[in-house]
Amino acid sequence: MSAAPVALVTGGTGAIGRAIAVALRDAGYRVVVAALDGTGAGLPEGVEGRDLDVTDDGSVAAVLKGLGPLSVLVNAAGITAREGREFEPDVFCRIVDVNLNGAMRMSMAARPQLQEAEASSVVNVCSMLSFFGSPTVPAYAASKGGLLLLTKSLAGAWAEEGIRVNAVAPGYIETELTEALHTHDGHRARIEARTPMRRWGRPEDVTGAVVFLCSSQAAFVTGAVIAADGGYSAI
Repeated sequence: MSAAPVALVTGGTGAIGRAIAVALRDAGYRVVVAALDGTGAGLPEGVEGRDLDVTDDGSVAAVLKGLGPLSVLVNAAGITAREGREFEPDVFCRIVDVNLNGAMRMSMAARPQLQEAEASSVVNVCSMLSFFGSPTVPAYAASKGGLLLLTKSLAGAWAEEGIRVNAVAPGYIETELTEALHTHDGHRARIEARTPMRRWGRPEDVTGAVVFLCSSQAAFVTGAVIAADGGYSAI
């Protein structure tokens, strides 16, 4: 019996990353989640955890060590800052370093192991702010916009190596990062009214697109960005 293909999910203790990890586990992968608190309590059953700082080369190398051929890398690590703090240069740089540079750092470090797998896929977690600017979180928007074009760039660069690179762009999903919005009646109602499906998303609403992009059914798909947003970006 052959070993299960390995999937590594960064930011795997956040709401969306955790849901992706569970979905990949259920799809038959050996799933490793990596985050700043990756070895803490509360990991899903059957999922391994490792500590990771995506801004640190040594931490990235340590997470990848011993995993062998890597079939899937999901770059879901991401942070934001509220109350205008993203206009501060040091905060701006920190967010870009985690959200954008971190995905590039992980992808480059994992590339040899992705090449070793029979078929491999990178999925980056983008955002609605990959498409729209933001007057309140400029660093988050800039990093996610950059991540969309990094996805397309790596897709072109690595296609001949058998590494597919795609992205999902969640809409407004109920997570800890959006708590200030979805718990505020006015903001919640405004976003629901703007979303054709008239509701906020759940972390599980993102996972189907990820599993598809990692599967053989998406064997001819690379450089794509799938919006899981209830139609928000369609109008």
